[in-house]
Amino acid sequence: MSLFCTGTCQGRGAAAYAGRMGRPIVGITADVGEYEWLGERRPRMQSAMTYARAVAAAGGLPMVLPPMVELIADHVAACDAFVFTGGDDPRMEMFGGVTSPRATPMHPLRQEFEVGLLRALAADSEKPVLGVCLGMQLMTLCAGGRLNQCLAETLASHDRHVKDARHAIVPEGGMAGAIPPGEVTSNHRQAAEEAGRLRVVARSEDGVIEAVDDPGRRFYVGVQWHPERTADAALGAGMFERLVRATGRT
Repeated sequence: MSLFCTGTCQGRGAAAYAGRMGRPIVGITADVGEYEWLGERRPRMQSAMTYARAVAAAGGLPMVLPPMVELIADHVAACDAFVFTGGDDPRMEMFGGVTSPRATPMHPLRQEFEVGLLRALAADSEKPVLGVCLGMQLMTLCAGGRLNQCLAETLASHDRHVKDARHAIVPEGGMAGAIPPGEVTSNHRQAAEEAGRLRVVARSEDGVIEAVDDPGRRFYVGVQWHPERTADAALGAGMFERLVRATGRT
C-alpha cells in the first residue's frame, strides 16, 4: 500500500499510515477563502504553516482537513486528535443570534464544516481537541455559551488583544495546573462572554476569558490566544505537546 494519500487519509489506510510513521495523526482545520475562475467565485482552503510546524514539533503528524461536510465521519475516524484554528468571526444566526455589523464573518462553508465536526466529536470523548482563538469561540458556542462580538465597544483595554499583542494569563484552576501563569500572543476582536457547559480555566488580567476546557473529556481545551505564535514554552509549544500526549500514542 502506498504511503501517500490524495486529499485526506481515511479509515484503515490512515491507521496503517500513522502506524508506519509512528506519529499520531492530528487533523488541522483549514481557513476558506475564494478565488475567481472564469468569472466564478470558488472556495479555496488554506492553512498557516505555523500550525503544522507546531504539531510536528510536538510529535504529531499534521494533516490539513478539507472542509467537506460529507467527510466529517471519515476525518473523525482517521485522526487521533484535532486542532481548530484561528480565523474570522462566527456567524451568530446558526446559534440563534444576530451577527454584529462590525464582525468579519467567516466563510459559511468553513463554519458549517467546523460546527459539524465539533458536534461529531462530542460523541467521542477520547479524541483530544485543541481550539485556537476562533476555534475556542466555536467550541464555546457549541456548548451553549455566548460571545462578546466587539470587545472595542465594551473593553477599554481591547487593544491589548489585537495585532499579536502580548498580555498576561491568570489561571482559574482546572486542568490540573496545565494552564500556568505567563505571557501569550493574541489577535482577536471577539471573545467568549459565557462558557456554557465548558469550564473557564484562565482569564487575562482585564477579565477576558482566555481558556476553557471540558473536565469530562480526556483533552478538550480552547485557548483565546495563539499558542503557535506564543514564545512562552508552556503556553505555546506546550499546548500542542499536551494535545499530542493526550492521544496516548507517544
